[in-house]
Amino acid sequence: MDTSVEFDKSQSFDREAEILKVLGHPVRLKIVAGLMSQSCNVKKIWECLELPQATVSQHLALLKNKGVILGRRDGVEVYYQVVSDEARKIVGALFECSPCK
Repeated sequence: MDTSVEFDKSQSFDREAEILKVLGHPVRLKIVAGLMSQSCNVKKIWECLELPQATVSQHLALLKNKGVILGRRDGVEVYYQVVSDEARKIVGALFECSPCK
């Protein structure tokens, strides 16, 4: 057994832990994976996921509040995109991402 292992007590992983928590729900993980390659409006997201608009909106709000995604208004539509590099790295490490079709 290697007893020379040390942990850096000064390093904080609070942001990384928050990202992991928010990505820990299957719907939110699907949303981020789908947004990795292109921005989408909420209608396209809920149609692709076959979920009620209210459910998708709740998950989008949480992702937005945690700084994972950002919404851009274009007229009456809001297009979402992934803005968190940490989330991109985590989701990218899990699987190849492709937009919903």
